[in-house]
Amino acid sequence: MSKFKELEEKLTSIVKDAGYDVEVALCQSNRPDLGEYQVNDAMKLAKEYHKSPVVIANEILEKMKEHDIFTNLNIAGAGFINISLSDKFLIDYINEIKNDITKNVDKQQSKKIMIDYGGANVAKALHVGHLRSPNIGEALKRLANLLGHETIGDVHLGDSGLQAGIVVQEMKERFPDLPCFKEDYDGSDFELPITEEDLKEIYPTGSRKTKEDETLLENARQITFQIQKNHLGYSKLWDKVSALSIKGIKKTYDKLNTSFELWEGERDSFKYIPEMMEYLNSKGLTYISEGATVMDVKEETDDKEIPPIILQKSDGAYLYATTDLATIYSRIKRFNPDEIWYTTDLRQELHFEQVFRAATKSKISENVKLGFFGFGTMNGPDGKPFKTRSGGVMSLDELIEIIKDECYKRINDNIVEKENKEKLSEEIAIAALKYADLLPYRATDYIFDPAKFSDLDGKTGPYLLYSTIRIKSLLKKAEMEGIKYENYTKLKGKTERDVIITLLNMPSVITRAYESKSLNEVAEYIYKLTSIYNKFYSENKIIIEEDNELRESWLVLSKTIYDTNMLLLDLMGIKCPEKM
Repeated sequence: MSKFKELEEKLTSIVKDAGYDVEVALCQSNRPDLGEYQVNDAMKLAKEYHKSPVVIANEILEKMKEHDIFTNLNIAGAGFINISLSDKFLIDYINEIKNDITKNVDKQQSKKIMIDYGGANVAKALHVGHLRSPNIGEALKRLANLLGHETIGDVHLGDSGLQAGIVVQEMKERFPDLPCFKEDYDGSDFELPITEEDLKEIYPTGSRKTKEDETLLENARQITFQIQKNHLGYSKLWDKVSALSIKGIKKTYDKLNTSFELWEGERDSFKYIPEMMEYLNSKGLTYISEGATVMDVKEETDDKEIPPIILQKSDGAYLYATTDLATIYSRIKRFNPDEIWYTTDLRQELHFEQVFRAATKSKISENVKLGFFGFGTMNGPDGKPFKTRSGGVMSLDELIEIIKDECYKRINDNIVEKENKEKLSEEIAIAALKYADLLPYRATDYIFDPAKFSDLDGKTGPYLLYSTIRIKSLLKKAEMEGIKYENYTKLKGKTERDVIITLLNMPSVITRAYESKSLNEVAEYIYKLTSIYNKFYSENKIIIEEDNELRESWLVLSKTIYDTNMLLLDLMGIKCPEKM
């Protein structure tokens, strides 16, 4: 339990001693001149106990005076109790967490949580719109791990859609002599005659042709259907194309510090579909409509139209809803999770509402909580989706290169060797991109300006990296000069108190982030903590401070802030370089 949670429980006990039953939620004061925190429960208790809130507040205040952890106790307005914390309380707090910053987190009862994020489409280039799912999903997974949960991340690749038929058709046109296209193909291995670079061009070319020729489009649909039914030659070729594509996808996800426990796709659900369909049919939940197998998911309480879920087309082909429902079926059967989370574009909300309702109505997901946590769009400085100079959709790798170039120009050649600038500029670029993406609330659209978010000043990833590296340099300098620091014993000055009070609030920030499934408060918090520490740093000459007890305390505090920043950066999937 964090010190902040202990403080709230202490206050709850004090209020109960005063004769009132309420769980106290401590609020940071917006009037620091009156106190660092407020207890605002007197107004609520007044209605319940039919007493003046000021009278209740005074009774609670008298009980608080019996405890030496509080100072500056006073009442404002209609019963707002203002409190500040004693130096001893804050000193003890730093000493409790200085060697293990995770003590400043309120762990939760462990659950097994599967998180579906990433969602790249095989054989298609990752574009800017593919950033948010792996970035937000990875951060949510790390957040859940920090709070004590067991997580399984699944990339859930899009590998069964029309692009499969389009790519195979284009390959058949270019390489008709491949063994997999022969009528007597026996499944033997063959070498794929294309590279990753070739693949980036094959799908767009094939897609353009199908838009211009209805016959080619219908043929691509038929190939897609045959892949779903495990056609030997087409499936073998698509497996090889998928493996080649996934190599490139992994490279980009590695750049984003995004990892997965499962590298599965829609096709992995195929073997579960017959079993699932038999189960649904046995429950009497499906029926035939215009040749298609469908299932109603509407409810009497609906105030909007919720269409039925189509599970199988009249020609026997499966749809995304089928594979998503079968994926839930397989995940529960194989992993028995407590919860399954999905991070995708908000525009898929209706789709997941249908799938979740089907899973709930059929009791496929009985005792498993399903959560859809959608996100808004990322736009360029003009407020529109990022485009290439030629007007096409910008690839994610291209955007990373643009930010990388911005960062490269800002690296000081006197600090970083030329041969290391390339790697460093990419690390800073990824930090800039990831932090800017997590800064707004998950569901909002936002504007990303490469120049602005690559700046060392302001609310940016580079600012956080630079500040964290500077603390590390301070600690290294102390070590080189043989300065020992083990305990925090002396507190001096308002800014120093502000740093500790901000640190004390971290558990609440982490918990709220988990509840909202959004890292925006964490992103705001690390900026606030870093900025307040930087003010403290500029006000004090830490290494040359003549008071040894004060110098030791300041170094312990600095190390605690450094560890906190490193934990929060890692939580957001951001790596901190050695220097910049």
